[in-house]
Amino acid sequence: MGGPLACARGNPQRLVPHYSVDDPGEPKKPPRYWTGAHTTHRLRFHLVFVPKYRKRVLAGPIAGRLEALLREACEVSNWHLHELSIQPDHVHLLIQMSPRESVASVVQRLKGGTSRVLRAEFPRLTEFLWGTSFWAVGYFAESVGKVDEATLRRYIQNQQKQPELETQREPPPLSE
Repeated sequence: MGGPLACARGNPQRLVPHYSVDDPGEPKKPPRYWTGAHTTHRLRFHLVFVPKYRKRVLAGPIAGRLEALLREACEVSNWHLHELSIQPDHVHLLIQMSPRESVASVVQRLKGGTSRVLRAEFPRLTEFLWGTSFWAVGYFAESVGKVDEATLRRYIQNQQKQPELETQREPPPLSE
């Protein structure tokens, strides 16, 4: 699993999403939750990053190549790209990833790999983007869930208000 965006260290412990058996002719949909040896999770993030100086260079063949590179990076790294929108001056991604990876490391791999390839394949970019980087420093990241924060807060606050029956139940006897 090489390619221009493959991680130099490799990915020895890849989490493999568990797919249900579908019609072989249908494209596989990502599972709602991913599972690992001892985890069940659904970590999705909305990421936004911009080219250096917020230049409007993400159009035409550059945007097409960027899309291919981002999709390849996600496939190689076992991330699921739910949504992608490339605007002339910024990129939006909705990405699902493993809990073993930090958002910062995912963004670093996405921006670093695409920067190197785009600058090599489109040397004319040096007219607009001086230096060695394609992307501006920093990014926006927000976790995305099925419920909003207010609902989650109420759920957590109400955990102590559960019926007393469950908390007063006797544990099963230990067998000797």
